[in-house]
Amino acid sequence: MRTYEVLFILSPQVPEEETASLIADFKRVAESTGAKLTNEEAWGRRRLAYPIQKFTEGNYHLFVFDSDSSLSELDRRMRNSDRILRHMIVRTDPDHKRAEKLAKRNPKKERVRPAPAFPTAAEPAEAELEAPPVRGE
Repeated sequence: MRTYEVLFILSPQVPEEETASLIADFKRVAESTGAKLTNEEAWGRRRLAYPIQKFTEGNYHLFVFDSDSSLSELDRRMRNSDRILRHMIVRTDPDHKRAEKLAKRNPKKERVRPAPAFPTAAEPAEAELEAPPVRGE
């Protein structure tokens, strides 16, 4: 089973009724491919990092799906929708597996920091102890 995160930004001009219908449509498309919705978050209206199609704000939504197949149909629908400013579908299960594997291998042991390669302020270097000769004296 693969885990996918789907993040998309809707245009701020989309009314709430249409937003709800778009979200329901995207969920239906993903579930028709065999995906199971495990988490849904509406992040609300947020400021964009840079203007997209002359908009400075957008409505953010996040879905987390578990699926055996790809979400290519959902990707195609989001790409063709003029109401979506940006979307991103990311497979996240390898990251979770890697984190679990590392946690099993190194269970909360205290890490020892190596000594710094450069001298600290308390220990001046030998070159700094000898002052270079000054010209003109």
